[in-house]
Amino acid sequence: MRTSTNERLLDFAVSAFMWGFRILIVAAIVIGTFNTLRAGKYTGEQWLGFIVFGITQGSIYALIALGYTMVYGILRMINFAHSEIFMSGAFSAYFLATWLTQTGFINANPLLGLLIPILFAMIMSTSIAMLVERIAYRPLRGAPRLVPLISAIGASYFLLYTFRGFFGPGVYAYPSIPALEGEWILFGVSVLKVQVVITIAAALMMAILYSIVQFTKVGKAMRAVSEDKDTAALMGIDVNRIIVTTFAVGAAMAGAAGVLYALIYRQVTFGMGFTPGIKAFTAAVLGGIGNIPGAMLGGLVLGVVESVGPSLVLEGLGIPRPYQLKDAIAYTMLVMILLFRPQGILGERLTKKKA
Repeated sequence: MRTSTNERLLDFAVSAFMWGFRILIVAAIVIGTFNTLRAGKYTGEQWLGFIVFGITQGSIYALIALGYTMVYGILRMINFAHSEIFMSGAFSAYFLATWLTQTGFINANPLLGLLIPILFAMIMSTSIAMLVERIAYRPLRGAPRLVPLISAIGASYFLLYTFRGFFGPGVYAYPSIPALEGEWILFGVSVLKVQVVITIAAALMMAILYSIVQFTKVGKAMRAVSEDKDTAALMGIDVNRIIVTTFAVGAAMAGAAGVLYALIYRQVTFGMGFTPGIKAFTAAVLGGIGNIPGAMLGGLVLGVVESVGPSLVLEGLGIPRPYQLKDAIAYTMLVMILLFRPQGILGERLTKKKA
């Protein structure tokens, strides 16, 4: 009886603490936002600029997050090597884009100069991801869940230091595309051309992926394997082929995201995948891990919050140099999601069997 009473008291204390923590976070957001808006430091055009940049970087996070959420949806594992798949795409495109720039091809054909490196990055990322799946994951498919997780971390470090060994620790400047320099005036707001192109390109790729998953036989097979691999196999679906296809599609999106990321930040390095990878994983969890529309939505939400949050909330709380803490927003959001809504925005609670 005493043990039962103590457990109820402990549960009540934990619940009270969690609710108090929620109230504290909401109060901080409201107070910071109110103080910032009352100060009137930023104009409406500047706020729109923050939102546009947030949508641009959120589109990149969404593309990377698709790889995390698709692999988890089928294998119930987190592919921690996915951030290095993203990095490999950017590196591959860098060398090709540099050669195309030196030959003058990009200046003469800006559209092809954008598309060819993206396609090349998608091919290289897909090839590496398929090798990782075949060597590091497939032999461990029936092992306890911790074993593939360790293998994923090992594959991540192997790829990371392989690229470091081949190309060194230096930072490479990604070539610019002259046609994407400058600004466009959209609805009375100045927007960088590169931001518009990146957002449109990411949106098109996400729409194509969603159409494949929803309206093709391969997509239906992916969804069937995600629900139950054994039953899907009994229905004649080649489970191994579908898993490889899932890795390939997710890696292709990550490779394209690597090129778009390099276009906006203009640099490539062997460690560039870590921070975007963590943020994309946060976006996948935010939207609902295993849910493709959720990954897209989570990426956009995280991108906008990361862009607007420092100026809107942190500055209003009197925090100096708030924009230097923009990366901390992603990690804070990840913790908050895991604490208060682990299934994400569009996710559903999993049964014990699927979890």
